[in-house]
Amino acid sequence: MKPVPIIFFFLFSMLGFSQEGIPLYSDYLTDNYYLVHPSMAGSSFEGGKARMTLRKQWFGQEEAPNLQTLSAHMRLGNRSGVGAIIFNDQNGYHSQTGLYLTYAHHINFFRSSAELNQLSFGISVGGMQNSLDESSFDVSDYDPIIGGIKQSTNYFNIDTGLSYNLLNFYAHVTIKNLLFRNRNLYNEYESNNQRKYLASVGYIFELKRKLSLEPSFLFQLSDFTKEKLVDINLKGYYPIREGRLWGGLSYRRTFEGAKYYKGDVIVSQKLQMITSIIGIDLKNFVFAYNYSKPIGDISFGKGGFHQITIGFNFLRGNNGYYYVKGIL
Repeated sequence: MKPVPIIFFFLFSMLGFSQEGIPLYSDYLTDNYYLVHPSMAGSSFEGGKARMTLRKQWFGQEEAPNLQTLSAHMRLGNRSGVGAIIFNDQNGYHSQTGLYLTYAHHINFFRSSAELNQLSFGISVGGMQNSLDESSFDVSDYDPIIGGIKQSTNYFNIDTGLSYNLLNFYAHVTIKNLLFRNRNLYNEYESNNQRKYLASVGYIFELKRKLSLEPSFLFQLSDFTKEKLVDINLKGYYPIREGRLWGGLSYRRTFEGAKYYKGDVIVSQKLQMITSIIGIDLKNFVFAYNYSKPIGDISFGKGGFHQITIGFNFLRGNNGYYYVKGIL
């Protein structure tokens, strides 16, 4: 295999899993599981959360991928939650913008809101626009696929899922792109099947000296290509005056790899990435920074991926904290 196809393989391995809809990076680890699982909209008993994320990849590379998201969700009454997500995703000549609106239904099996034993169902309906800018392509040689213009298409999509929270334990299952249809943006042979299946599990251990540790993992499967990846995460929390400090590490790995020549030997490399996270909750505000670095002999550039998250927790009680523990 030549170097260029190898580079493109890893480029699309990093982005291809979630390029339809909101790309899945490490955003959910910055106190924002709602960005991944619609059933988490309004999952806490009190108040709501707003989060904005800004992600930039490969500084110094033209047309490098970048992503911006703005999300908010809150509880309505005893059993309902609502939310909204706006996102803008750019990747070279490709771009997508969209809006998701979410409704979630929550059933708490405990009578007291101070304890949590809750089953949640959620559905997100999204309207999106996908664009492909071919205006700068060389069309001197005829290619029936290249039109030499900027093309765009609009369509709707649906994500749905369920969550279960029991005290410090949580589990989520979500189906994304449930009703996706061919956009006819790239060519007529584009697959109608862009469904992805996600599953998350985690638990918060409360240790001595008020320190808490939260191991978790996320598994993702692409229905059409059968590509799979897993995130293995560990976060720690330490309370401070009027808030808490937290941080962690995440390890991402795909199950599939690319084969290429290393000298005269054929070797294989899977996508592997380490993400470090640091954040602070101060009163109603949340600030976080993520840095992701691919691992392996072949990578696109020497730099990593930077992400900043800014959040605000609103309509909370007099004590300034949610009734339930940190998982929400």
